[in-house]
Amino acid sequence: MPDTLIWFEHEEVMNMAEEKKIRRIGILTSGGDAPGMNAVIRAVTRTSIANGIEVLGILHGYAGLIANDFKVLTARDVDGLLMKGGTILYTARCEEMFDPEYRQRAADNCRFLGIDGLVCCGGDGTFRGAQELSRLGVPCICVSGTIDNDIPCTDYTIGFDTACNTAITAIDKLRDTMQSHARCSVVEVMGRHHGHLALAVGASVGAAAILVPEDPGNFEQDVVEKIRTGRINGRNHHIIIVAEGYHMSCQQVADKIVEETGVDTRITILGHVQRGGSPTSQDRVMAIKMGCAAVEALMAGKAQRVIVLRDNKIIDIDIEEGLQCQKDLDRNLLEQCRRMSI
Repeated sequence: MPDTLIWFEHEEVMNMAEEKKIRRIGILTSGGDAPGMNAVIRAVTRTSIANGIEVLGILHGYAGLIANDFKVLTARDVDGLLMKGGTILYTARCEEMFDPEYRQRAADNCRFLGIDGLVCCGGDGTFRGAQELSRLGVPCICVSGTIDNDIPCTDYTIGFDTACNTAITAIDKLRDTMQSHARCSVVEVMGRHHGHLALAVGASVGAAAILVPEDPGNFEQDVVEKIRTGRINGRNHHIIIVAEGYHMSCQQVADKIVEETGVDTRITILGHVQRGGSPTSQDRVMAIKMGCAAVEALMAGKAQRVIVLRDNKIIDIDIEEGLQCQKDLDRNLLEQCRRMSI
């Protein structure tokens, strides 16, 4: 009798383990697109299939989850995605996710579709959507995909390096015409409310000034005087990088430079071109590492986690913890750039 009891207990444990096994994973991309999102889709899809897990691609982000808009992804569907920008699943910002009724509908659709875990690739808004779904019982793993590098809990976000290189290439070309006409060029780069992208780009192109929301500095000293001094020392052109979240617009900065120095000044707003293009090697490799880690986390029974890069290691942390983190600008680099701008 005891042996029979042990056998039944063993069978029950095995059945419970089988019930918890991940059989189907959903993946969505949300918010602003970023180079490398397709590489994440590829990594999640192929890692899942290699482990006998079916993959559903949710179209148009959380809006598609609410509308039950999806397609089955196969290994062949993701061929060639490593080098392709954008996202084949499309992306959108979904205001309905602020409404508890629609959040519940999204969670119910996950259960209806038999989704055992959901991988959500995007920025902080995407993370908050995943946080709400996790609270409703949907196991979610987040992967950061944004060119702004503004996710506080991770040292790096997929898409940042590609956006930097896109901006650098454009500004290097712009410099040729600015030098030819002895002009000052004020260039706006993206970044929303943060200056990580502006700082990296400004440092890489040797900008005369880098204007970021985190550290507005002294406009007269950091911009006007640098241009005046540069002119006296023989510099006939200047590049000023402005983060889109800076308290003055690109045009306002240009107008003030003309007013204070009289230097012919033109503006260039790079805009959404920074979000496109084939991802760099760094973004492709990071997408592979983070996408694989997301699937492995779900297979390990984890939920409500964020895949992050910390101290050059890929780890996962709780979403709640991740959303409470703070991330400052590299002020040491900013100060170094200011000192070298002579």
